[in-house]
Amino acid sequence: MKNFADKLVEAVKAKGSAICVGLDPRLDKIPRFLKMKAIEGGDRTPFGAAAAAILEFNKGIIDAVHDLVPVVKPQIAFYEIFGHEGIKCYEETLKYAKSKGLLTIADAKRNDIGSTAEAYAQAFLGEVSIFDEDEEVVMPVFDADAVTVTPYLGWDGIKPFVEECKKYGKGIFVLDKTSNSSSGDLQDLEVVEKNADGSQKSTMALYEIVGHLIDSWGANDIGENGYSFVGAVTGATFPDQAKRLREIMPNAYFLVPGYGAQGGKASDVAVCFGGGLAGRGEKGLGAIVNNSRGITNAYEILGYDESKYAEAAREAVMKMKMDLASVI
Repeated sequence: MKNFADKLVEAVKAKGSAICVGLDPRLDKIPRFLKMKAIEGGDRTPFGAAAAAILEFNKGIIDAVHDLVPVVKPQIAFYEIFGHEGIKCYEETLKYAKSKGLLTIADAKRNDIGSTAEAYAQAFLGEVSIFDEDEEVVMPVFDADAVTVTPYLGWDGIKPFVEECKKYGKGIFVLDKTSNSSSGDLQDLEVVEKNADGSQKSTMALYEIVGHLIDSWGANDIGENGYSFVGAVTGATFPDQAKRLREIMPNAYFLVPGYGAQGGKASDVAVCFGGGLAGRGEKGLGAIVNNSRGITNAYEILGYDESKYAEAAREAVMKMKMDLASVI
């Protein structure tokens, strides 16, 4: 089974791009003509019409950019808000992206311990067994290529995901230094290590400790390109911390949020690249940079008519590609 990080490297090289398109649809940003089409297109509930409009919008974005980018990342909260209709839209979005040759990251930030973590891992990465041995049906649920997870419960909460990754060639991205402005409330806290006599030995920021854990969690699962399927979420808005985390996690692929709308610039994300084969001179590897609103809402940003939202998204991706190429 091919390592997920190797699949990601292949896709990045094939597209010549390290861009991840975040599919985070806000209903008020969906072009009106798509919403009207969904409302008039059948006997749908209000949630069903919303989900139909979002799915049509997502397909348009995917059609416009699938030859330019290696991966898309739908954030599940924007789908859950519409109940079971939204979840169905989420499933269909993942399926459609995969049908267009894209890798998919389920941005769900899941975790727990024991059987609960196992259930999350099976739902997003693996397969579920239905009924008994005589009538058993085994099938995937969301079938994403990777999922975002939280580290707070430690190895107990990570192990089930790692096991599913090994079994199905999938990946995880563990939250470390996130892009939001208040991330330092916890992530920058200094943790004091003491000697046996109680004297202070050293201090380390919590995000650094998590980085070391992520590095250890993926240490036994390095692909042929030098990266583990255990990656890290590292925000573009804190380049100094990202640089430190690249030193701590040379074998982790970084998923980098915060570019664009949150203020992160190409020069900020440059420090996230590296590790693996990139350490031997292969540029553009080691990180994928997410952009959500800057691409999906590009028709407003660039002054396009709403009917041309897909064309605007394509232009935004091409501009971002040039922007990143200038620094990596």
